[in-house]
Amino acid sequence: MKKILVTGCNGQLGREINNFYSKKNGFELVNTDVDELDITSIKEVMGLVDSVRPYAIINCAAYTAVDACETNEDIAFKVNVLGPRNLAIASKTYNAKFVHISTDYVFDGTKQTPYYESDPVCPKSVYGETKAEAEKMVCMFADRFFIFRTAWLYGDGKNFVKTMLRLAEDHDEVRVVNDQFGTPTSTEELVKAIDSILFTKNYGIYHATCEGSCNWAEFAEEIFRLAGKSTKVIGISTEEYGAPANRPAHSILENRMLKAVGGYTFCDWHDAIKKYIEEL
Repeated sequence: MKKILVTGCNGQLGREINNFYSKKNGFELVNTDVDELDITSIKEVMGLVDSVRPYAIINCAAYTAVDACETNEDIAFKVNVLGPRNLAIASKTYNAKFVHISTDYVFDGTKQTPYYESDPVCPKSVYGETKAEAEKMVCMFADRFFIFRTAWLYGDGKNFVKTMLRLAEDHDEVRVVNDQFGTPTSTEELVKAIDSILFTKNYGIYHATCEGSCNWAEFAEEIFRLAGKSTKVIGISTEEYGAPANRPAHSILENRMLKAVGGYTFCDWHDAIKKYIEEL
């Protein structure tokens, strides 16, 4: 029986991990969220990992409120940097594999072609800076680790897809940014990618998003089309939207390492969102 310790179990990805492994034999999930474990406390982390002795730790915990990070740098640092550091140290101490979830926001978005795992990071926001720093901590303190950079994630929980569908209930039109390009990615697809590599020794950094790309306005249009909504999407610029945090304009990730090392290919984002909306 392999024990998997999940942090941030109540988030979108944490729920999907539980859904996925509950259907497979030979696994015991030990779920924690902020009420059960303060990942910013090395004492708490070491104590729990010592008692559980997991095969793997999957860190889904993060402070992901991108704009709020700009004014709550201390909280962002503690959760996004100190937490992963503590978990990395514990994973090495107790010989557990460590899975850490990162983001396309570690890049500045100026590259006009897809980013590879080997491209230098250059974050533009506090959120991106903390996630980039977390990657350094994991590489520094963990021995057997997998870092998965993903983007535009949606699953069981609060996300862009559900926001758009909610707005469509009482809006004839919505204004959505059309100059930020990336790849919508379902938690279901991400968990399958994690599972494909978790039980190997192919440690390192992986890009993990669905295939293809679009901008946010195009994503919203596809959501409305699939859901049979007549709401019109009005494309606006990032400047017009006026969010506090800078976001990468072009942060499409190429899953080069996952394909080369693991032989795993994500499905196209159109297919993933179609399945997701059909199941809602």
